[in-house]
Amino acid sequence: MAKCEMCGKGPQFGHNVSHSKRATNRRFNPNIQRVRVMVDGKVRRMRLCTRCLRTLNKGA
Repeated sequence: MAKCEMCGKGPQFGHNVSHSKRATNRRFNPNIQRVRVMVDGKVRRMRLCTRCLRTLNKGA
């Protein structure tokens, strides 16, 4: 899974915990979207997490 190019957020690891409290490994992937963003007056394709997308749209 790719990382966010703005904040560097990547997959995190934890456990699935069943009803019997048995813990198995699992992975929490960030919601990465490939979007076109204006950077220094040029349009660039970047992989951003949705949290960063919300922050970018906040100024608009």
